[in-house]
Amino acid sequence: MQREAAALLAAAHTELAAQQLAAAEELYGRYIACCARAAPRGASRDLATAFNNRGHIKYLRVEFAAAMEDYAAAIESQPGFEVPYYNRGLVLYRLGCFDEAIKDFRKVLELNPQFEDAALSLKQAILDKEEKQKRGY
Repeated sequence: MQREAAALLAAAHTELAAQQLAAAEELYGRYIACCARAAPRGASRDLATAFNNRGHIKYLRVEFAAAMEDYAAAIESQPGFEVPYYNRGLVLYRLGCFDEAIKDFRKVLELNPQFEDAALSLKQAILDKEEKQKRGY
């Protein structure tokens, strides 16, 4: 089972790197299902990465709700993994949910103060929230 899972994950990463998004998404899904059969979600960085990467594929297809479900699953699987917080923050920002996005970007910086893109995104979200408030939206 572990060998099969490792092969699925490696193949998914390869397909993602080659921009073969449909194939990568299918392989990440199979890896996630394989992990679910082996044990419930737990402290697996690989499982969190699979959820995060599958969420990113959904994000690229502008399937924001589905992407956020995968980012949440990645966070549940590995709460100390900052990338899915950042990715979820980006979705929330794009949806205009600035308070929630700001919360996620701050969490990223709590986990990894050197995450420059999160620092920039946090600043922009704060500015855009203030601009939205000035305009009375």
